Amino acid sequence: MEIENTYCEAFDGLFARICITARDEKRLKLAAYGATALPSTVFGESEGGIERWLNEHETPDSRKGAIVQVWVNYGKGAAQKLEYELSKRVRQGILVVPTTSVFNALESSDGKIDVMEKIGHCGDGYESVEQRFGREVIAVPIMMGEFCVEHYLGYKKGVMGGNLWFFCESLEAALEVGEKAVDAVNRVEGAIAPFDICSAGSKPETKYPDIGPTTNHVYCATLKHRISGSKVPDGVTCIPEIVFNGVSRDVVIKAMKAVIDSVRDATGLVKISAGNYGGKLGKYKIYLEE
Repeated sequence: MEIENTYCEAFDGLFARICITARDEKRLKLAAYGATALPSTVFGESEGGIERWLNEHETPDSRKGAIVQVWVNYGKGAAQKLEYELSKRVRQGILVVPTTSVFNALESSDGKIDVMEKIGHCGDGYESVEQRFGREVIAVPIMMGEFCVEHYLGYKKGVMGGNLWFFCESLEAALEVGEKAVDAVNRVEGAIAPFDICSAGSKPETKYPDIGPTTNHVYCATLKHRISGSKVPDGVTCIPEIVFNGVSRDVVIKAMKAVIDSVRDATGLVKISAGNYGGKLGKYKIYLEE
């Protein structure tokens, strides 16, 4: 198995790290998956992922929980953008799931979001600020009890967009490698894989700008004999991608290393590489040799 001498590009992002809790595992998973679905930072919105699952001894209210990250692109107005995007995901992905609560999960932060305006006021003026579980929370009355959200949620600058590509002999091999890779990311504190196993790596140029990034055609095995300039090696039929967001560059590197170590002996894996655009995408170059 070859590890290509190349690099991935990564860039700055702003993220919130929250703890979701619920009465039971079913409700918890509904909220965690719902709140992190649909990565769409490329359209100026947000993306998220589940960092890890928590037991009853690791959460503020002694219930099962999940650590979730929500990200926006870094730049002017990023904090306001994150407030808006995080509030959408909490309101529509978590609050509507019975028995859920949300707490801040950043010990240190660059700033804090007061969630009263965009989440607390879901109580239509009947919400209240209270001390619970040693924290200041907003209790929002809903038709199945109350939704509790910590009054202030922290945010911080991190690194987005690290990636690895896996050149595989078959779909079965690609799925197995992808599952091992995602499991490895989930074992690294502070890292997420927002696309899980991504089946459609993209490129910056496109014939259809109205729909955003389109397929990276030179890496599509089904086009190998239909186009000139294909970069799919003989014997390769699938190239899954894993994307990494992390609370720091070091965490992204740690997650990438954990993934490489977990899959390097996988059956059907021909080569490990990474996607980059000649430095046009992000200021961080993370070489696979690192």
